[in-house]
Amino acid sequence: MENGSGTASAATADAVLYAVTRPLSEVPSLERLIAWADPHHPLLWTRGDRGAVGIGEALRLRFSGRDRFARAADAWRRIAARAVIEDGVGLPGSGLIAFGTFAFADAAAGPGVGPGADDLASESVLIVPRMLIARHRGVAWITEISSSPLQGERPLPAPTGAGEWHGVHLPVEEADESYLSGVREAVARIERGRAEKIVVARHVRGAIPADDDLRVPLRRLAERYDDCWTYAVDGMIGASPETLVRHTDGAISARVLAGTRGRKPEDPAADARARDELLTSTKEQHEHAFAVQSVVTALSPHVLSLHTSDEPFALRLPNVWHLATELGAVPRGEGSSLELAAALHPTAAVAGTPTSQAVEAIAEIEPSGRGRYAGPVGWIDADGEGEWVIALRCAQLGEAEGGEHASGVRSVTAYAGGGIVSGSDPAHEFGETVSKFAPVADAFAP
Repeated sequence: MENGSGTASAATADAVLYAVTRPLSEVPSLERLIAWADPHHPLLWTRGDRGAVGIGEALRLRFSGRDRFARAADAWRRIAARAVIEDGVGLPGSGLIAFGTFAFADAAAGPGVGPGADDLASESVLIVPRMLIARHRGVAWITEISSSPLQGERPLPAPTGAGEWHGVHLPVEEADESYLSGVREAVARIERGRAEKIVVARHVRGAIPADDDLRVPLRRLAERYDDCWTYAVDGMIGASPETLVRHTDGAISARVLAGTRGRKPEDPAADARARDELLTSTKEQHEHAFAVQSVVTALSPHVLSLHTSDEPFALRLPNVWHLATELGAVPRGEGSSLELAAALHPTAAVAGTPTSQAVEAIAEIEPSGRGRYAGPVGWIDADGEGEWVIALRCAQLGEAEGGEHASGVRSVTAYAGGGIVSGSDPAHEFGETVSKFAPVADAFAP
């Protein structure tokens, strides 16, 4: 029930899915929730006391190209309309849902994304799990999904035992002249008036044994970055602090991040100075204003009203301080969360200003492509509600080379970037990327 042409076939999009959601008597801990994930192909979405793990695949839809979001939204709308759903819980994430991860750019990724990762990185997908185990604060449930009517209740599966973890030291601090020259080129273009801001990213590569248990890095991310969404969708693994759009219970919210300082938690006084420098930096405030305005402009046609926090605040994460602004809105019309994500992508926080000029510059400055980095990743339900974050603090896993056994390996390609404006210093920007790499580098460490 999948296609390889970059669009959903009529037979796939018109498939009838059956979904039954029933409550669980016990709310699983984070540890137990992650333990249900497939050790080699995890499907996970969690933050704090909310989240879900998918087991198996009932349906996979593949998309690519400029209209990937529109075709994905249309295919999902048709699937949801035909689905037969029994939902005895009625909370965000119950009933029929699909997990998704979308490529950043309209075109396919270029060479150099990493062995075994090229096809994955340029492909956008929606994946419907065969089974979903989820929790929402004090409530938990299980959803079973099939292409044929479900007969009786299947017992809750036993979590898979812990596997081996060897990990990899990602070379995030090694000199990267291509990135530094990219920053210099971005500054030159800005000073020539071709853009106000251009986000320049870099990637680093490594490899892990194919039989490494990917629940290890997921657990590390979820436990340390509990104010972020930890995700795993089709080999895209990370912990994002930036909500692109959340559309649940008839309300819309988003969190915009732009402006960063590395933290110094071992020295409280120095850490406080880093925070204060961020809050008082004209450059960082200017960059943040670009990002907020891009979201407001993109979201305004789709909402009846919109409000933002009065001033940017300093969001504290274990590795960095971010300038952050929260947005809230009342939706207009029937647009789904995926369509809202498409309208917002790419924001100035991950592309630049003006967006079209910044995206063109990125394609030239980053010839290897971003793959799914900085694209939307999240989930959508049968009513079109869902949550989408920007794929940050992440790594794309390639397919196993030589099979999933001790002699095979999987590529790990991690990404980080930052906003470049007039006067940006390449060395400083490089240091910021090192700080941003920390979550995924620590997660994948031996």
